[in-house]
Amino acid sequence: MESDTSLLFLSPSGSLFERTMSFAYTHVPEAGHGALNLGFPMDQVCALCATPPFRKKPRKNGAQVEGTISLPEMDDAGVEAVPEKTGSEWKQMLLPSRVHTARSAAVLLGGATLLSALVGLVRTKYIAHVFGATPAMGAYQAAFEMPDMLGYLIVGGSISITLVSMLSRIRAEGDDERENLAMSVILNAMSVVLGVAIVLAEIFAPIYTRYKFPMFAPDQLALCTSLTRIILLQPFFLFAGGVLGSRLLVRKIFVYQAITPLIYGIGVIAGGVLFSHSAGIYSLAYGVVGGAFAGPFLLTAIGAYRSGMRYKPVLNLRHPLFLEWLRISLPLMIGVSLVIADKWILTYFSSIVEITHINMAKTVFQSPLMILGQAAGAASLPFFASLFAQKKIPEFSASVDRAVTRVAAISLLATSWMVVLATPLVALLVGGGRYTPQDTATTAQYFTIFTFSLALWAAQAIYGRAFYAAGNTLTPAIAGTAITVGSIPVYALLFHFGGMTGLMWASNFGITLQVSVLAILLHRKRLVSLAELEWGELGRSLLASVVSWFALMGFLRVLPAMHGRLGNLITLATASVVWAGVVYGMLRVTGSRLPQEVLRRRSAKTT
Repeated sequence: MESDTSLLFLSPSGSLFERTMSFAYTHVPEAGHGALNLGFPMDQVCALCATPPFRKKPRKNGAQVEGTISLPEMDDAGVEAVPEKTGSEWKQMLLPSRVHTARSAAVLLGGATLLSALVGLVRTKYIAHVFGATPAMGAYQAAFEMPDMLGYLIVGGSISITLVSMLSRIRAEGDDERENLAMSVILNAMSVVLGVAIVLAEIFAPIYTRYKFPMFAPDQLALCTSLTRIILLQPFFLFAGGVLGSRLLVRKIFVYQAITPLIYGIGVIAGGVLFSHSAGIYSLAYGVVGGAFAGPFLLTAIGAYRSGMRYKPVLNLRHPLFLEWLRISLPLMIGVSLVIADKWILTYFSSIVEITHINMAKTVFQSPLMILGQAAGAASLPFFASLFAQKKIPEFSASVDRAVTRVAAISLLATSWMVVLATPLVALLVGGGRYTPQDTATTAQYFTIFTFSLALWAAQAIYGRAFYAAGNTLTPAIAGTAITVGSIPVYALLFHFGGMTGLMWASNFGITLQVSVLAILLHRKRLVSLAELEWGELGRSLLASVVSWFALMGFLRVLPAMHGRLGNLITLATASVVWAGVVYGMLRVTGSRLPQEVLRRRSAKTT
């Protein structure tokens, strides 16, 4: 599934499963491995900070009052004060029972996100090398759509956004028995609902694939249906793991959320390595289910048990605790964001081979979104909810505007690098083996088009979280659904006149509309002012991006042509030095504060 991308783990299907178990980053994305969002890590921290009972309270004899947490100290930019690190602190950060602060959670999840991105790119490279852009590979990637859609529509983002907040409130009352009851009631009720939905999906899978992929041949439809039926087990493990993981999150135990995406990704790779010769493309589907079971479900269940959870076999769809959770979760279940639906729309118009090209391009494109989103989350997002809970609306607005400005400015700078170096970058990450030079060239073309919307994808993630921090899930759900429905004719029109290239530009149009509507709604609700965006800083970044684009184009003209993996590496390395120098020089000349802020925060992290 596609997801919001700021704070997310790469989802193996090339999409971001935005709100299901949270890295949020619904949903971040790996081509051909199943949608997995084990993140929204910062959202989960926000949920903790947003819970009304968690307010700063007086200390007794220097100790924190039991049942409360203190808000972290922040500087005038809304960034948590960074205490001095010790060697033992880094070792203790990986202990399963370690209780984290907002800062240590951001450090742990940030490092895990980067490692997860690396594993995701290795996975993408392996799959492209072994299976290529073949009909079998297209059928495999298309097989994720029904499970992704099922998990999104049945579960939505409720696990990461609503359950954590609900359990935090119960725990603040000191009622562990009621907390276990709430988890068990919700887990049991939704397991039955999701289980019935999975059984029905298994039955109707042939009908769905026939109408969803009209360009598939009969044998391709049969393969896609067979793979879909295997992968349909994945949403259940992700859902159950999300419920169990919520207990850990309210206790500020994040090490399991950091590790489970790595296990999931490694499971997909292991499935291919161990069984590809005997099972072919089915080996990847087995790896997806095995990875989802071993990581998000089993490991999280072990962690929840060790934290003191005790399961209760209570099944009651009318239980007050279940109805309370369902009431606040329903908008997230019924709303369909274009961030999620973009991939579903793109694949409807695509041939079975083009689906692979799109997914690979999306995977490479979304990798920097993980890094950019995580950086923004570590700097600002954990405090959105706490500011709103304290009714500090001006500070809330300024904090969101600063986060949007910084992540959009950095995205604009990165755009020039990604556009000019698209060919060697894509060739290095997905080219080779059965992924032919023609496949690589097509993927690089789609990647280049997607890259022009990088700043918009990064900004929309923050605007979406601003709504969640304010406790408003209904407005973005309604707006997202309306935008999605209204955008479908645009996708069809641009595809009709521009073919696959037009379809890629339609995706950019859709995200532009999504960001614009969210920003305007926040402004009209007097939550986040558009006037307070640092337009001058964004203009300086745009100017630096344009100048660096011309500089890189001139540099590549004089650089001797180099081919192969080593040649691509040399091209990327030398061009990156030129790009960095030009960007830094332009920012300094134009008076941008971005270089100083980056250096200041890096210095703070290393002291």
